[in-house]
Amino acid sequence: MRDSVLQLGRSAAGAAANYGAAVFARSHADFTSKVGIALEEMEESWRWLRLLRDAMNDPPHDLAPLIDEARQLTAILAASHQTAR
Repeated sequence: MRDSVLQLGRSAAGAAANYGAAVFARSHADFTSKVGIALEEMEESWRWLRLLRDAMNDPPHDLAPLIDEARQLTAILAASHQTAR
């Protein structure tokens, strides 16, 4: 489970870093690419959160809002990426 948590941290950091890079993109193509990468990383974070929840016998109550937030961020990034494309 420890490895799963570490991987979640890496994917969440990757999503944040690539979204931040998209804000300062040098071109529309660069923006679209960075948002696409942020989307992939956010989807991975959402997946890890759900896997962690399913692997726990008694998941903490504060995990549910994080899963919902990850779902919402994934939807926002997907819409942004689709619009940019």
